[in-house]
Amino acid sequence: MEVWVLKISGEYHLDLIVTYGAVPVIVPRVRGIHNLLDSYEPIHGVLLCEGEDIDTSLYVDDTSSLSLEVEEEIRGLHASDTAIDKEKDSIELKLANLCLERNIPYLGICRGSQILNVVSGGTLYKDIGTELTAKLPENRQRVVHMDYNNYDGHRHPVKVVENTPFQSWFKDSLEEEKMEILVNSYHHQGVKRLAQRFVPMAFAPDGLIEGFYDPNAYNPDEGRFILGLQFHPERMRTPYSQEFDYPGCSTIYQEFVRAVTAYQKKPHSPTPLPKQLKLNKEVENKTRSITALSLQEENRLKQMGATVRNGSHYVEKMGLHRERGELGRKVMGKMSFEQLSDLMSFYNMMGRICSEVLGRKLNESDR
Repeated sequence: MEVWVLKISGEYHLDLIVTYGAVPVIVPRVRGIHNLLDSYEPIHGVLLCEGEDIDTSLYVDDTSSLSLEVEEEIRGLHASDTAIDKEKDSIELKLANLCLERNIPYLGICRGSQILNVVSGGTLYKDIGTELTAKLPENRQRVVHMDYNNYDGHRHPVKVVENTPFQSWFKDSLEEEKMEILVNSYHHQGVKRLAQRFVPMAFAPDGLIEGFYDPNAYNPDEGRFILGLQFHPERMRTPYSQEFDYPGCSTIYQEFVRAVTAYQKKPHSPTPLPKQLKLNKEVENKTRSITALSLQEENRLKQMGATVRNGSHYVEKMGLHRERGELGRKVMGKMSFEQLSDLMSFYNMMGRICSEVLGRKLNESDR
């Protein structure tokens, strides 16, 4: 089965998807790809990850009235997040809407959860510090949702809602009286008004929703899995180790892949992806401007789609790759720090050379 992954942070997502038996397919953020999504059929699951802020014009929020001066200050504080990418917005909104229409398993991480809420009619805080934290009463606990000085190490508590998938994933790590875990945090935006179809699974002490799901679309054994998480479970690991803070971090991906596997086995009619999906009207109006593709770009993207359709053929090789991986880990475990550093430098160099040669061959084949 294939899982679509849009924008990867390192290889953590890929490692987890592969570990549990699925084949990740990276959807490129390239001009016009949202017009050729039918080339990627069949789709068995979608994982949307992190990225820049979503274009605020895609969700209507009459209660937010930030001045131009405040917005400029926010852009200065969060320069790497506030650069809007409308092409990425368009691709992700269509993918999320497709999952909602077909009940395709969907896991939204960070921005991916915000996309899911927006496409379902919810809204976001444009800036948590300005619109939430600054307006909290004195007796309410403040939460730092973005700590640039302790990027991967920063944690804050979340209160887990009982009888939700979240509680099931982390049941072995929860104390009855507290029902809390610590999560990482890399965002300055978040869910403001949760779309009506969703139910919260966890809250930060300041009231921000840190996880939500569709209770009518969650049963991994039946191929149903639609939810969003504001934090990054794949990155919640102890320093200088690959061990997770909690076993539940990897359980999330295991359950997602289980849903993808079950969905793949369901009988599906071979209906092509509609050219225009029925998005929320506000969203649809904002995503209509599409740049024409050159013939060369269109052919290349269609070739990529054909590669995806044939991707499951290499599933049989996964077992062999895993065996080789385990052998490699054993060998490298006996190597010194200097040897490992030299080895890493060598393979980084070979990777760059491979990319250069591959790019040259692709350019030659297009002539």
